[in-house]
Amino acid sequence: MAASIAETFRQGSWLKFLVVLWFLIASVNALVPGLYCQTENCYDVLGVSREATKAEIARAYRQLARKYHPDRFRDGDPGLAGETAESAQQKFLLVATAYETLKDEETRKDYNYMLDHPEEYYSHLYTYYSRRLAPKVDVKIVILVTVCAISVFQYYSWWSSYTEAINYLATMPKYRIQATELAKKQGLLNRPKEKGKNRRSKEEIREEEEEIIRDIIKNKIDIKGGYQKPNISDILLCKLVLFPYHLVMYVVWYCSWVYRFTVKKEDYGEEEKLYLIRKHMKMSQAQFDSLDDHLRETFLERQLWIKENYEVYKLEQEEEMKVKMAQDSRWKRYRRWMKNEGPGRLTFIDD
Repeated sequence: MAASIAETFRQGSWLKFLVVLWFLIASVNALVPGLYCQTENCYDVLGVSREATKAEIARAYRQLARKYHPDRFRDGDPGLAGETAESAQQKFLLVATAYETLKDEETRKDYNYMLDHPEEYYSHLYTYYSRRLAPKVDVKIVILVTVCAISVFQYYSWWSSYTEAINYLATMPKYRIQATELAKKQGLLNRPKEKGKNRRSKEEIREEEEEIIRDIIKNKIDIKGGYQKPNISDILLCKLVLFPYHLVMYVVWYCSWVYRFTVKKEDYGEEEKLYLIRKHMKMSQAQFDSLDDHLRETFLERQLWIKENYEVYKLEQEEEMKVKMAQDSRWKRYRRWMKNEGPGRLTFIDD
């Protein structure tokens, strides 16, 4: 090693020489500047041994903190002979750093390992900064709070959509008439006229009747799809909590499906047929439920659970859509515009 240093020095590379020298010093000295108590031993700073207990470390820290605290510093204090305000403050910060290092079991363990293995400089550097830069809050708590916030927003958003749908249906004559007739049959709107002090204004009576109609629409109309009534079990938090249960149920259902329809060759029931049709159409359960009953009966009549029949049906729907678009006046105007003006504009953009 000495010969190598001498050769480097003879080549005039001062920078290389200083780097080699610094590595040699760091490899034999465990007290590295920038880590923990700098070049001081944290145990010596507090005046305790490496076997000191937490109580002993805390006691030593309190005594030194009272002694060197900036608010307690007084010139001429016999206990602080030769100290200035600046030096006392520096010692107070060093004492606080030593206490922060030794009061935590994990940090103290890392520090002791550094004292016993000074040659592993980069490992100590990584351990030190990884602990300092690690988040102070438990990641599990952060994830839980985030999931709860998303779930609350989800539920509120679904309630807003559902309320919007109810408000819209309440303005449609068809549903208002049905709800009004049902309310009259139940005696909700056929109340005797009020007299005296208990008599309400027309506005109050109208608001009550409107609320009755809205309640009937809520209870009697089954809204499906994106505007259906929100269910607490559909929010993200409940789904995550119930995920193991749903996973087990899905495995059981899948094994039963394979056993019944692959091994035993049973015929599909109506529920199984609709499930296969929905899978062919790549629709969610909510989307499929929002379809008219007549349309689902058509799917069953055409046996769309069979893949070949569904492919034929899909081509028919695509051809029908092309015919409708060709006959649509708006589509014709768009095509005429593309023919006459569209290419010219595209050419202008390219230029």
